[in-house]
Amino acid sequence: MTRTIYQGATGTKEWATSNVNFLNGCQHACKYCYAKAMVPRHGSMDINKWDTPEIKPGALDKGFRKREGTIMFPSVHDIHPDNLDDAVRILKKLLEPGNDVLIVSKPHKKCINRLCKELSIFQKQILFRFSIGSSANKVLRFWEPNAPRFAERLASLKHAHQKGFQTSVSCEPMLDDRIDKVIEAVEDFVSDTIWIGRLNNGMRYCKINGHGNFETIAAIRQLEEWQSPENIFKLYKKYKKHPKIKWKDSIRRVLEIRG
Repeated sequence: MTRTIYQGATGTKEWATSNVNFLNGCQHACKYCYAKAMVPRHGSMDINKWDTPEIKPGALDKGFRKREGTIMFPSVHDIHPDNLDDAVRILKKLLEPGNDVLIVSKPHKKCINRLCKELSIFQKQILFRFSIGSSANKVLRFWEPNAPRFAERLASLKHAHQKGFQTSVSCEPMLDDRIDKVIEAVEDFVSDTIWIGRLNNGMRYCKINGHGNFETIAAIRQLEEWQSPENIFKLYKKYKKHPKIKWKDSIRRVLEIRG
């Protein structure tokens, strides 16, 4: 797989030229989920049913041709034991024409074990990117209540790396002020990049997603304090020479303003 970073792009376009999804909704129920927050605008489903996802009409029967650039799979939901059979089916249809695929997940070890086994013949076309915003289970449980805890995500990363797949990590959003703990834990098992990013539109998205309670609002304000321009600049100075770290657009905007 050609490991391309799309310079000047923002959001998922920094990572891929196109996205493929097959579900409406996601079991992980992340409080800050931008995809869920977009539901009222697009009217694609009942937002109250987001945490019990449904297959998009026709998604499992769709065929794919060779595309230019990298395909991100998925981008608005996740790969979960409940949908693993369907995810494997779609990934094979994406990979068979020769596409390069970026598989993004808050990884369940069961899912990664199977993906590594069943997609081994496509190994050179695949880059795994695992989302890990904190090494603290208490933090992960608060923000991403139904997603795997840190040990399972780290074990998934190690397994994919040991099986010879290209691996990377996304720390966007950073969920506390100790992202160095994540970097130290994952860097030896990352063959590609470690992406660092801030929480985007946290207050707005959480409120739309039904998390406007005092506890969540206080937690968002704490994150905003931790991710102030001054603290972001300190983080950048600490890691600017790290060969694997890349800065998401949410960080670059702060650095550009600060000069």
